[in-house]
Amino acid sequence: MIKYGEKNIMAQKPSFSVKDDCTDIDRENNSGEKGPSALILAEEPADGNSASLFSRMGPDVFKKLKDIGIELQVPAGDAVFSQGEQHTGIFLIETGVVRTFYVGPNGREITLAHWSRGHFVGGPEIFGGGHHIWSGIAADDCKLLKLGGDAFRSLVEKSNILAVCLLEGSIQKGKCYSALLQMLGTRSVVERLAQLLLILSETEGPAENDDPIISRVLTHEELASMVGATRQWVTVTLDKFRKAGAIRIVGRNIQVTNADFLMTKTGI
Repeated sequence: MIKYGEKNIMAQKPSFSVKDDCTDIDRENNSGEKGPSALILAEEPADGNSASLFSRMGPDVFKKLKDIGIELQVPAGDAVFSQGEQHTGIFLIETGVVRTFYVGPNGREITLAHWSRGHFVGGPEIFGGGHHIWSGIAADDCKLLKLGGDAFRSLVEKSNILAVCLLEGSIQKGKCYSALLQMLGTRSVVERLAQLLLILSETEGPAENDDPIISRVLTHEELASMVGATRQWVTVTLDKFRKAGAIRIVGRNIQVTNADFLMTKTGI
C-alpha cells in the first residue's frame, strides 16, 4: 500500500537506520516468493521478474553483495535519494517499493515507475559519480542494500552473473524511459489513465476474478503523477469512468467492472 503524502520531496533528508548484520544471506529474497510487482506506465504490463536481480542471482553472489554493501531500513515516505544530489551508488530493493520521479522547475512531478523487490534504483550511474537525475521515495517501509564505489566495481568485474544482472536491469530501465516518453508523446491523458487502470487490474487484481479489485492503493495525486495530469482532473475522470460503469470505488480501492470500456479509451 502506498501511503506517502504530499511533501516537498526535494527538501526531505533520508532518515536511514543502518544495520550491521550485512553478512547473513536473506534467503527469503531468493526463494521465488512473489511480492508486489513493479508498476510502469507502458503499452502492456512489465515483466518485472525478468529484470529482478534475484531471478538470476544465487545465494553466494548475494552474500558477496551484502559483504560490501550497507543495509538500510527506510520508512515509508522518506526519501531514498533526490535529484541533484551527489551520486554515490545504487540501491537494491530487498523488500518494499520505491517510487522514482522527476520534479520540474514549477514543482510538478512525473513518476517514472514504482520498483519492487529485486530491482535496483538510483541509476543510470551504477558505481557512483555525477549527480542523481531522478528522485526516489520509499512508498512502503523498505529494506535496501546500498552498493557503490570501487568494491562494487571490483565485484562486478569478477562476477559474470552479477554483470549480466546489472545489464538486464539497465535494459529494463531504458525500456521504462522509452515507454514513458512514448506514452506522454503519443497518448492523450485519458488514454494514459485508462491504460494505467488496465495494467493495475492485471498485475494487482486476483487473476480468477472477472471484476478485479486493484489491491494497490494509489491516491488521485499519485495517479496524476503517473499519467501527467492534475489531481483534480483525475478525480473528475475517474468519476466519469464510474458513471459509465467501468469502475467502482470499494473503500480506498478501485474495482475494474468493465475492462472492455477502458480498452476503448486507451487508443489501442
